[in-house]
Amino acid sequence: MPADPLLVLAAAGLDAAVGYPDRLHRRLPHPVVWVGSAISALERAWNRPDRTDATRRALGVATVLLTGGGAAALGWALEWGFGFVSWPVGMVLTAVAGSIGLAQRSLYDHVLAVLRPLEAGDLSGARRAVGMIVGRDTGSLDEAGVAAAALESLAESFNDGVAAPLFWFALAGLPGLFAYKAVNTADSLIGHREPRWRDFGWAAARTDDLMNLIPARLAGVAVALAGPGGWRMMWRDAPKHASPNAGWPEAAMAGALGVRLGGPASYDGEVQDRPAFGDGPEPTSADLRRGLSVYVRACGLLWAALAIGAFAWPR
Repeated sequence: MPADPLLVLAAAGLDAAVGYPDRLHRRLPHPVVWVGSAISALERAWNRPDRTDATRRALGVATVLLTGGGAAALGWALEWGFGFVSWPVGMVLTAVAGSIGLAQRSLYDHVLAVLRPLEAGDLSGARRAVGMIVGRDTGSLDEAGVAAAALESLAESFNDGVAAPLFWFALAGLPGLFAYKAVNTADSLIGHREPRWRDFGWAAARTDDLMNLIPARLAGVAVALAGPGGWRMMWRDAPKHASPNAGWPEAAMAGALGVRLGGPASYDGEVQDRPAFGDGPEPTSADLRRGLSVYVRACGLLWAALAIGAFAWPR
């Protein structure tokens, strides 16, 4: 059932203030790591090349149902259990559990870790840092390439790590939030077009596309409102992206900053000819800093929407 927007806002505030501390992560890995381990184990056991394409696709569907359904069941069990404690304590516990499914602080910190060495002229350090958040080859990127890779990751992850989790948390409580995180993790691990995953990862990719259909457009609108020029570029360039969803926040970010994102990129030594977004020059470290500011404002707009929803929520 839908969650109280004030509760979702509290989870967002907690995530922004604290995130998932590194000290805690060293002792207790983030739950997404557990989900990823389960998906990887199922992929190794079920996605065997001796099986037919149809069988592998069916087992891929089963993987999504097991992990997504299991995550939703865990969310339901937590909400049910929190209902037996006093109202304030239950609200706090739900907000803490919900904050674990968000990545506002983590995303900001990871992009800032790219920006700092880039501004200091440490290109090697910036390449290593951006390699932690993107899948492309980073060893030969120049300043513009590093800045573009970080901005593209920031824009796309604004949806995956912030807008979509908030949307599903608000729409369906902890079960919706946890199910989304499981499906999104499955898509990142197995939802690829390469022959190994094409059939087994089909369900993960399609389910992720469906679950991001509305949130990605909300994320694009938030970015477009956070920076002048984002709106026009989003409507013009978003459909260029191979993904039905990723182009919305990415094109909006290109327009908001007046830079060009996308274009050819190397993956595992092979150059892929990707579409470009925006009409401006290649981004610099200064543009990456401005991109972080746009990101913060876009998060603020989502918070404002939750606050408005909280005033309208029946109590």
